[in-house]
Amino acid sequence: MMEKEINDPIERMPKWRSSDTIWMLSLYGTAIGAGVLFLPINAGAGGLIPLLVLAVLAFPMTFLAHRALCRFVLCGNAADITVVVEQQFGKHVGYFITLLYFFAIYPILLVYSVSLTNTVESFFQYQLHIQPLPRSIIALLLIVFLMGIVQFGEQLIVKVMSTLVYPFVAILMIIALFLIPQWTGEIFHHVSFSGAASSGGTGLILTLWLTIPVAVFSFNHSPIISSLAVAKHKEYGQFAEKKCSKIIEYSNIMMVVTVMFFVFSCALCLTPANLQEAKVENVSILSYLANHFNTPFLKWVAPIVAFVAICKSFLGHYLGAREGIHGVVIKTLNFAGIGVKSNRLLQNGSSIFILLTAWIVATYNPSVLGMIESIGGPVLAIILFLMPMYAIHTVPVLAKYKGKPSNIFVTIMGCIAVSAAIYRFFV
Repeated sequence: MMEKEINDPIERMPKWRSSDTIWMLSLYGTAIGAGVLFLPINAGAGGLIPLLVLAVLAFPMTFLAHRALCRFVLCGNAADITVVVEQQFGKHVGYFITLLYFFAIYPILLVYSVSLTNTVESFFQYQLHIQPLPRSIIALLLIVFLMGIVQFGEQLIVKVMSTLVYPFVAILMIIALFLIPQWTGEIFHHVSFSGAASSGGTGLILTLWLTIPVAVFSFNHSPIISSLAVAKHKEYGQFAEKKCSKIIEYSNIMMVVTVMFFVFSCALCLTPANLQEAKVENVSILSYLANHFNTPFLKWVAPIVAFVAICKSFLGHYLGAREGIHGVVIKTLNFAGIGVKSNRLLQNGSSIFILLTAWIVATYNPSVLGMIESIGGPVLAIILFLMPMYAIHTVPVLAKYKGKPSNIFVTIMGCIAVSAAIYRFFV
């Protein structure tokens, strides 16, 4: 029956299946993580208008970019994205994309190293009222602990941490609802086109500009798009593109509605000055809420939820960063004429490199949002927004997607995210 549905052009697209629901939730779970905990800080610091603009842009920005990336993967008979890149653009561009993937994932790992250390340090200081250990020791213990977990059961740990995203989302929604009685409406006092600069913010235009990379980072689920395309190509054949688009659309509606509700709930119970203070303190919104409101629920639950979310994200990105290092080293040596494959020496070397760099960065404590604005978001934007748009105009099989108004929108959003990095570099 399935074969008839695929081969007979008269048949309509197959109905929604349970496997589609599972993939929809998987996309949702991939996107919803620690990045969401920093979006309210950056978006709300400029007052109400940036939040409203973000609410309008979030869905089309997320959906159109991920759909375009999925179409790009499908154009190579749904092979792995790195294989498709080499097929369509050649070996040298494939190497460049491998580098981009590494620089998209690895800085995010460093972001989580910093935010995890800050979360634990804040928990000891404000919840337990204990003088924390020196920052360098906390950072080293946490990073060694998490890397040790991966070594003792990689597949099991990833599966367990992935399932934690659903109770995490549930608790996030409970917190958002719990904050409703705390809504003050203070943010409505900052409805102006100058943003909330008077409260320590950066003004409307600059806030919007720097919020886009954080939004790209917070709603990103590009790592799973390649797997989605491969699976649905096998299951639906010629209907894969339409089915993938529907799955991406429904998952994106879910994530935008839930995340923006959480963002607005946080912003409505705090002032732009409070959010700017959270940015200066370099902590997640949950840690700030726990310290700001003297309620037992937030005091204990919020930091624990933040800790679990950041641990989950750290573990996932650690695996990706380690594989990225392997890919870069192997391809670099191959270009130099030195044939090499992944071995114990390379694995140990990459683990030591990650440990040392993550520890140094976590000890130094750079701005988490600054790293997202200047590195993570913009590099993701190149892969997620600009590369598929370039492919549409250079790959013959994608020519049917030329001339769409959505292409202009995706390109503009990608350029905004990348330009924010250039701004951060010179400021």
